[in-house]
Amino acid sequence: MSMRKFLSLQSRLAGQHLIKSQCVPTRPTNRTFVSRTIGNATLLLCDVNGGVKTNGLLIMGCTTSRLGISTSNTTTKDDVYVEDVVCQDGDIKENEMKSFELGDAGKVLLVRQNGKLSAIGSKCTHYGAPLETGALGEGRIRCPWHGACFNIANGDIEDFPGLDSLPCYEVKVENNNVKVRAKKSDLQSNKRVKTMCKMDSGNDEKIVVIGGGPAGATCVETLRQEGFTGKITMICKENYLPYDRVKVSKSMDVDIEKIQLRSDAFYKEHDIEVLKNTEAVSVDTQANSVSLNNGKKLDYTKIFIATGSKAMKANIPGAELGKVVVIRNYDDAKYIRQLLNKEMNVVVLGASFIAMEAASYCVDKVKSVTVIGRDQVPFRQLLGTEIGSAFKTLFEEKGIKFVMNSGMKACIGDGEGNIQQVELVNGDRLEADLCIMGVGGAVNTEFLKNSGIELTKNGSIEVNEFMQSNVQNVYVGGDIAFAPVYSNDNLKSAIGHYPLAHYHGKIAAMNMTGKATPLKAVPFFWTMLFGKGIRYSGHGKYDNILYSGNVQELKFVAYYMKDDRVVAISSCGRDPIVSKYAELRAQGKDLLRNDLGEDLLAWTR
Repeated sequence: MSMRKFLSLQSRLAGQHLIKSQCVPTRPTNRTFVSRTIGNATLLLCDVNGGVKTNGLLIMGCTTSRLGISTSNTTTKDDVYVEDVVCQDGDIKENEMKSFELGDAGKVLLVRQNGKLSAIGSKCTHYGAPLETGALGEGRIRCPWHGACFNIANGDIEDFPGLDSLPCYEVKVENNNVKVRAKKSDLQSNKRVKTMCKMDSGNDEKIVVIGGGPAGATCVETLRQEGFTGKITMICKENYLPYDRVKVSKSMDVDIEKIQLRSDAFYKEHDIEVLKNTEAVSVDTQANSVSLNNGKKLDYTKIFIATGSKAMKANIPGAELGKVVVIRNYDDAKYIRQLLNKEMNVVVLGASFIAMEAASYCVDKVKSVTVIGRDQVPFRQLLGTEIGSAFKTLFEEKGIKFVMNSGMKACIGDGEGNIQQVELVNGDRLEADLCIMGVGGAVNTEFLKNSGIELTKNGSIEVNEFMQSNVQNVYVGGDIAFAPVYSNDNLKSAIGHYPLAHYHGKIAAMNMTGKATPLKAVPFFWTMLFGKGIRYSGHGKYDNILYSGNVQELKFVAYYMKDDRVVAISSCGRDPIVSKYAELRAQGKDLLRNDLGEDLLAWTR
């Protein structure tokens, strides 16, 4: 019988071989186990190639659930297992996934693909979406809400958002009964951090990560997961650890402690140095050094730059007045929410997603909210006139006023340094105790001028499929990366999407550790407006939109067509269709007009 050999992380990194091998009894089971000793650690090995049949039992399931490393005989809380029959073998068909209760300990997700059963965590580790309602691709599942992807064989996260992988469990079939064995703690947490190495003081390599957003956070973890034992330093401009920035415009009252992706203790445990409230002011690619705003310098052997974007104010008189604000980070949101009161008139300049999210948050906390937009409806350029009109109607029903096909000429003060009114381009004036500007942003790359790193006209940085800039040891990701988009024929674009920034960080780290991995980006984003979720995936210019469902009732699927090809898709109230499209494109497959069928949904069945 073929055995897949596993080495402990310590011995792999040291390049050692198995120094002592012996077969010993390991645990009462019908499976074939081999115990191998490496130093003072005992490593349990078993066959994981598609399942092993012994004494009438077919053993399948995740590879990580079968690997145990023990350095002592101490039993811990995490060693408590639950094992039970969850269903009959015929209950799960080929290319099907279903969740089942494992006793009263929690749910597991069973997936059958290529004749093999796998058992993994049942909910997305990002915000708990039920994965059985997601999209099953080739070897992985995509979350129906926000597009994160998990490998069905081992539970590893492969696309984002979120950082945690899924636990996976042992599954076996005996007399037509499907039995799952799982750690009780895994069932309760429904998440798992991939194994990460420690820093080796003998390794003089240094990687500096500039940026404490999703790209930087994913990069530093992936470096340790892929065996990089040198020094890692992450520079965070804000006085916070990396956090879920998407939340700040949707829920301005969110607690920063609840949206930080990791804790200080986590980074310390994994030997990742985090410099908060610190800003890079220049990079010298000849000397391989970064200068900081505190006067210090950091040397590097490789560097990952993911400094994101900054929100911009309109270039109009009075924009510098008090209570004229933008919303980009947690402190922006905190300041705005402290100002809100029932006597306040709020004017929102712009009809972008962030602007509309801010308007929806404010409306029930203030006297009035008015949105000023230069287009005829919100979201028209991206989602189309029909969808923009439907959401405008929803907002109006909630009490939000619109002044469209317009703009703001000036902010007018109250004589004490704060805004009192706004003047529109037609000369009309509106009362404004607070003005939130959501008119776009600019990339944070000014500090890279004269660094030797080439900037495009808009300040973004062109990278190749391995996230490398024109300087070989400089990698770039997130908003500032002018990078190939796999789903758009690898044409390059700078896209400011939260999940994509995560993915950039992972791919950069893989390549920085010498594991050549090309970027295969399929953009995915979402928003939630008055309980109506919009999902969108894809990228590219379109010349026609096809609709399935009822747009005015906000239950639809929209296909953005370029000639005969679907270049993007959006939906509202029709999960998991956008995730299915994203997974289709991730597999390198096109969706054409003929695939849609008469009802435009034939391809989903």
